[in-house]
Amino acid sequence: MAQEVRGVIAPGRNQPVRIDTVLVPDPGPGEAVVAIQACGVCHTDLHYREGGITDEFPFLLGHEAAGVVESVGEGVTDVAPGDFVILNWRAVCGRCRACRRGRPWYCFDTRNAGQKMTLTDGTVLAPALGIGAFAEKTLVAAGQCTKVDPAVSPQAAGLLGCGVMAGIGAALNTGDVGRGDTVAVIGCGGVGDAAIAGARLAGAAKIIAVDIDDRKLATARTMGATHTVDSRTADPVEAIRELTDGFGADVVIEAVGRPETYKQAFYARDLAGTVVLVGVPTPDMTLELPLLDVFGRGGALKSSWYGDCLPSRDFPMLVDLHLQGRLDLDRFVSETIALDEVEKAFERMQRGDVLRSVVVL
Repeated sequence: MAQEVRGVIAPGRNQPVRIDTVLVPDPGPGEAVVAIQACGVCHTDLHYREGGITDEFPFLLGHEAAGVVESVGEGVTDVAPGDFVILNWRAVCGRCRACRRGRPWYCFDTRNAGQKMTLTDGTVLAPALGIGAFAEKTLVAAGQCTKVDPAVSPQAAGLLGCGVMAGIGAALNTGDVGRGDTVAVIGCGGVGDAAIAGARLAGAAKIIAVDIDDRKLATARTMGATHTVDSRTADPVEAIRELTDGFGADVVIEAVGRPETYKQAFYARDLAGTVVLVGVPTPDMTLELPLLDVFGRGGALKSSWYGDCLPSRDFPMLVDLHLQGRLDLDRFVSETIALDEVEKAFERMQRGDVLRSVVVL
């Protein structure tokens, strides 16, 4: 029998979110119902609310979540009721060409729950990133549940479900930052700060944070940045070169998702260096670069999808690093809020007042 829970609904483009009753079906084959304990307020949720991703309104928002498996459907063996899990939006299939070639982080057939959650009048809800975790309970594919050590706090663990994993993975997985490397991160919101933390974990010798907000630059230093550049008053390309003996950084991570900042990243890297795009552009954006510069500077231009992570590998590892005191996930949590405060959290996010607001249920 379907359960009635409270959830945060985005009813239409640019309309304020509201709390409504959501019907969560019993899990079918390969599915799980998860009781949500905490869920971060991510910019992607705001993009859904604004209609910037799809127009399949109404949406059940929320995806950076952790909680406890309540029940599972037929054939589920990897998780069981009572398991503490982080939800992910890349439940790999194990059968597509990427998975067969040993690159499951590029899986082309990731899975979501087959059944739909609805409003009480039968209106079908589209869960954000196939999760929909601004709710007391949600229905997901069992492969979207990654079991981790329950000693970690839910509000810290849930952030690995999207933004923090994207940033850390951009440094560790996509950028392949190594010991002694110089790294620059352009854009110091939640994802950028996570990239800084990832570069620090990898042993980078110099980590340069670039932003236009003094508050964000100050926070970036607490995450591991060794130098900061205020790009309102300084040319970031020249500043990064000056800080790297005139060469440019080995790895430049662009965490904004704009053509202007991508060009800065492109020209701020060393010859044969790497640019990693982890900031998400909008569909209307285009980029123009001299092809001779692309050829002549060599190196690699990469896009980082979800930090090129494999949740079953990376989530438990990062939780363990946190519990060892080597990765401070709690530092990403600016505030904890109630379910009915999501709209106000969007406003604080847009003003740059918070790194992450986290709904605690």
